[in-house]
Amino acid sequence: MEFRESVLANGLEVVAECNPQAHSTALGFFVKTGARDEQPDLAGVSHFLEHMVFKGTARRTADDVNREFDEMGAHYNAFTSEEKTVYYAAVLPEYQDRALELLADIMRPALREQDFNTERQVILEEIQMYQDQPPFGADDRCKAAHFAGHPLGHSVLGTLESVGRLPVAAMREYFERRYSPANIALVAAGRVDFDALVLLAQQHCGDWRRLEAPRRVDPAPLHTGFECMRKEGVTQQYGLQIASGPSATDADRFAAKLLATVVGDDSGSRLFWSLVDPGLAEHASLGHYDYLGTGMYLTYLSCAPDQAASNLQRILDVYREVEARGVSEQELAQAKNKINSRVVLSSERPRGRLFNLGANWTNRREYRSIKDDLDAVDAVTVAQIAAVLAKYPLSQATTVTIGSAESVPAPT
Repeated sequence: MEFRESVLANGLEVVAECNPQAHSTALGFFVKTGARDEQPDLAGVSHFLEHMVFKGTARRTADDVNREFDEMGAHYNAFTSEEKTVYYAAVLPEYQDRALELLADIMRPALREQDFNTERQVILEEIQMYQDQPPFGADDRCKAAHFAGHPLGHSVLGTLESVGRLPVAAMREYFERRYSPANIALVAAGRVDFDALVLLAQQHCGDWRRLEAPRRVDPAPLHTGFECMRKEGVTQQYGLQIASGPSATDADRFAAKLLATVVGDDSGSRLFWSLVDPGLAEHASLGHYDYLGTGMYLTYLSCAPDQAASNLQRILDVYREVEARGVSEQELAQAKNKINSRVVLSSERPRGRLFNLGANWTNRREYRSIKDDLDAVDAVTVAQIAAVLAKYPLSQATTVTIGSAESVPAPT
C-alpha cells in the first residue's frame, strides 16, 4: 500500500491509501465541522445540514442523487458527530470518477427553502424519536453536565427549540463558513487512481470559495456530579457516566483504549464478570472516546430499577480497585489481542480503512498504517496504564441515571 497526498490551491486536501490489490474503492469528504462548532441558537445545524446535502443541487434533484448512487451499486451514507461530518461511498474501482463527481456535486447543495422546511419536520421527528428510545436522552444530559460550558457538551441533534427556530439563512451562512475547502479533506482508500482523483478534484472542487473556519480545541475542565431522572413506564433503569480521558492527540489514547477493554469490554471484562455474568445487569460497559483537546470514558449500564443503586456502587468499586492495583499482564495481553483483531478485521475492506485514514488525517494530519496501530497497541505496558489511571481517574465522573425508580442514591 502507498500513502499519497496533495493540496489544491484553495486548500482542499486530498489524501489516499492506494492498494492495487483491493477489489473496491472507498472515498469520502471529511468536513471538520460538528456539534462543537455550533452556537446555542444553531444547535443541531451540522446534522440538519447533513440531511440537506442529499436534497439536491443546482444540477440534480434528490431523486437524481439517490438514483445515480444506486446505478453504481454504491454503498453510500453520511454521519455527523461532535467534530466532523462525513459523506462517503464505496464502489467498484471503475466508478471512482463517477462517484467523486457525484459526491463533489452534493457537497455544494442547493439548500432550497422548500426542502429546508420539509426536512426540518424530519429532524424534529428524529429528535422526538431519540427522546422516546433508551436511554431517553440521558447521554446528552450527561455530556451537557460533564462538559458544562465546553463546546463538546452540545447535542449533535440539537433541540426541538433550536431546530424549530432555525432560519434557512443561518444554515446557508454556516455552510459557507464551515464547508470551506480549507476545512475539508477528500479521502480515499482501496484501489485508487490517485492522479485521476486529484485531477477530478481540481475540476469539480477547485473553484470552491475558501473561508477561514476556526475551532476551539481547548481541554474540558473536570466536572463531577450525580443526577437521577424519573421516567414512568420504563422497565429498566439506565445509567450513563462520563469521566475525563486522553484526547485525540494524546499518545496515552492507546493505553486508555486498552484500559477500557480490560475494565469494560462487552465480554470478558471486569464489569462483565462483576455485573453481567451473574445476572445483576443486562449490560455494563466502558469505552474510551477521544476528541481534539479532550477525551472521555463513557460507562453504560442497564438493569432492573431495584438493582440500579447496588450496580452503580459495584461499578465504582471496580474502578477504585483498578485505580489502586492496576491491571495484570494477562488482562493486558488479552485486551491487546481483542483490539488488534478489531483493527485488522475492520481494515480488510477499503471502507474501513477510509474511516481510519480520514480520522487520523483530520485529527492529527498524520498517516498511520495498520502496522503503526498494531505496534502502538503492542507497546503499551501495565505501567503506562497505571499512569493513565493516575492522570484520569475513572472514579471521578458525572453520572446520570434514568428510569422508573423514584430515586437512586449516589454511590459512596
